[in-house]
Amino acid sequence: MKRSPALDKRDWIAGLEKGLAILEAFDDKHARMTATEAGVRTGLSRTAARRYLLTLEHLGYVYTDGKLYGLTPRVLRVGWSYFDSARLPRLVQPYLQQLSATLKESVYVSVLDEWELVFIARNGASRVMTTGFVLGARVPAPLASPGVVLLAHQPNQDAMNEWLDTTELAPFTPYTITDKAQLREAIRRSRAEGFAVVEQQLQVGVRGIAVALKNRQGVAVAALSTNMPIGKETTEAALQRVLPYLQETALAMMNVL
Repeated sequence: MKRSPALDKRDWIAGLEKGLAILEAFDDKHARMTATEAGVRTGLSRTAARRYLLTLEHLGYVYTDGKLYGLTPRVLRVGWSYFDSARLPRLVQPYLQQLSATLKESVYVSVLDEWELVFIARNGASRVMTTGFVLGARVPAPLASPGVVLLAHQPNQDAMNEWLDTTELAPFTPYTITDKAQLREAIRRSRAEGFAVVEQQLQVGVRGIAVALKNRQGVAVAALSTNMPIGKETTEAALQRVLPYLQETALAMMNVL
């Protein structure tokens, strides 16, 4: 995973960092918060958190009922600016359209953000949306086939192992791998085989298959994957049906990454 270069303290804007921390403090478990709660989650005092929240309210990114604060749809402007401006989602889209038409499945390109997987491009029929991901979806990397592939291709495996050592693997289904030795073996196998298959880790009855997307220098910059309902299709049959097309498309994409 690429790390940001060190920044000179003279160029650091602490207020921007804290404002962004306030925005990132909201999630599904903290959809609305008081200034005190926001301060606790960001390490700020209540007074400081309240000032940032009031500023964000003035800018239209936060609303309040006088006590509780929540995000407004305006925050999506920031996220969607990535899709409007980033090079990678635009480059891969024609390949995804062709691959989806061939497989009759939804296909995705995703990247790692820290140790979370983020889906940055997709194409496919709406009939499989119940087994797929929307643009911008974020999931813990070990729970999806592209996440396992990207973990397997991390240049700093020591850093990945350190993260695993300090991370609790929460079960999302009865089949979620929570044993770290078992997960490490799955990552090792993906690195050796060049692909990953993940079944029922995040959603019961769903299978994902992924390969790495590498640039011309051989560096994995993203992952290409497809999701499908398991049904009566065996793992081996699914691999025979989709893996050659995933690998062929990934090879073709190498010329533009």
